[in-house]
Amino acid sequence: MSLQAMEVVVKKDVFEMGKLKAGKYPVVLFLHGFFLFNHYYNQLLKHISSHGFILVAPQLYTLILPCSTGDITCAAAVTDWLAGNLQALLPTGVEANLEELALAGHSRGGHAAFSLALGHEDTTLKFSALIGVDPVAGSCKGSQIPPNILTYEPSSFQLGIPVMVIGTGLGEKKKIMLFPACAPEGVNHTEFYYECQPPCYHIVVKDYGHLDMLSDDAPRLTKCVCANGVNCRDLMRRSTGGIMVAFLEAYLMKNKTSLKGIVNDPQVAPAALSPVEYRLN
Repeated sequence: MSLQAMEVVVKKDVFEMGKLKAGKYPVVLFLHGFFLFNHYYNQLLKHISSHGFILVAPQLYTLILPCSTGDITCAAAVTDWLAGNLQALLPTGVEANLEELALAGHSRGGHAAFSLALGHEDTTLKFSALIGVDPVAGSCKGSQIPPNILTYEPSSFQLGIPVMVIGTGLGEKKKIMLFPACAPEGVNHTEFYYECQPPCYHIVVKDYGHLDMLSDDAPRLTKCVCANGVNCRDLMRRSTGGIMVAFLEAYLMKNKTSLKGIVNDPQVAPAALSPVEYRLN
């Protein structure tokens, strides 16, 4: 992808930095979900950035394709673009620490994030941590989207970095009977965690659905296609954002206080978390 094309993909409005003071900050590359736009996540990304992270969330595609290949290629191009171009877009005094670069993705973007971390595209920068937010790898166990990364073997992902898998309790439930659930059993967060190697974490926001972490101003359609919780999205966003921040602080900032607090006492989260599990060795 050319530099000119990258400047179209990585526009100013995909950055979330909060009100960062002068200093050096870790960077998080966030990949949006299927049939979604990056700005649907603004409230979630602002929550994360307010804790001292630079968020980059490119719009990966305009055409809907039945695979993640284009998403992975675009995400790899954005990753390479960051090395020589991100710093020029940041405010004076704010420095991007690309040695502490995390990769995260929601839904099909989670599948793309795992695929990229597994080496399906080469990047000049290396990732230090990986987060899957209700990742989805297909419509059912026998119908994965390319690339087929799920092996159904324990600890089969050769990632070499810490992983957080966040799931939703309602993701497996159908909203429309004629269509599959948004995060079907066999290709969702449970299997992703099962195939991770330590250190890895799996936290499920029990009473919320696959799209409940989106912003309040996301189109109403996003509440019609997936099973969703009965309470406001704010609780889901704060829970998801809090888990992500705690994990990022633990592995990019070497401060595990918040992460230990969540896994030892899940009731500290705004929404119910169950199960909460992890493997460290």
